[in-house]
Amino acid sequence: MTGAEAANALFVATILTYAAAMFAYAVEYAFDKRAPKRAGRLAAVGSATDDAPPPAATGEAPISPSAARGAGRLGLVLTHLGTAALAASIVTRVVYTGRWPWGNMFEYTVGVALAGMVTWLVLVANGNVPRRLGLFATFAVTMVLGTSVRVYTEAGPLVPALDSYWIVIHVTAAIASSGILLIGCVFAILHLVKRRYDRQVSDGKSIRFPLNIAERLPDATALERLTFKIHVFAFPLLTFGILAGAVWAHFAWGRYWAWDPKEVWAFIAWVVYAAYLHARVSGRSAKANAPWIAILGYAVMLFNLTAVNLVFSGLHSYAGV
Repeated sequence: MTGAEAANALFVATILTYAAAMFAYAVEYAFDKRAPKRAGRLAAVGSATDDAPPPAATGEAPISPSAARGAGRLGLVLTHLGTAALAASIVTRVVYTGRWPWGNMFEYTVGVALAGMVTWLVLVANGNVPRRLGLFATFAVTMVLGTSVRVYTEAGPLVPALDSYWIVIHVTAAIASSGILLIGCVFAILHLVKRRYDRQVSDGKSIRFPLNIAERLPDATALERLTFKIHVFAFPLLTFGILAGAVWAHFAWGRYWAWDPKEVWAFIAWVVYAAYLHARVSGRSAKANAPWIAILGYAVMLFNLTAVNLVFSGLHSYAGV
């Protein structure tokens, strides 16, 4: 088996493993009927309490709560294995090509998926989130990896414009911030869903699918706080990545800013995220709308990754497809 074949096999194994982990998390999410004991504390339903005895059940479930928690533990093991396989796939590409692995859109997207899942695993390890929410994290990352297949590019040498040590600094920072913000976007969506669910319950309205999924989500306030913390951590990294790109542009093209589509949309994303952070610390009305701004920010990031790479032409046309 060649290096390219080994990297591809590990990539496929990653997707299959994450899919299996997603199913295991879904079992725990559906059948482990424990509810948060303290509103506003994500850790109260986090991994630290995943083995706590469940409250008394009112009826027989197809899967017992203990079996559901076992499925959750299996999901976490599979998530670690899938992440290791994804990292090994990237390292295999490095060994096979003899270069840094961020040379095209496929490699960039795979890097974002790895950064996102590592972020998730760190949050679980620190007890910041319930293990069963891995259902949503693995879904998001699996979708990213599945999308990357559409822009798959055979491993090869870097184009001359990318053959610089700045690719390590600029692109790595961009990938890391994008992966962290992916998880932040997931929590922003979960917060809005939980908030809507709580409002429906307080108004005495009937809860239908898919809104009833939010019943097992942690407290909306806790989800919002975690969303904010993730964005506070990622924003300086995003800022550094953009500034590093400007410095690289100066050395490569003789100017810091060229109004290239990639540069423009990266700046737009930065402005949106800055607006989110500002809204989050402003008045109650602005804070209530802040999660929508965070989601808009990642929508701009996705537009910059897909449409700008595949539709627009410019100095950053390195998609490789």
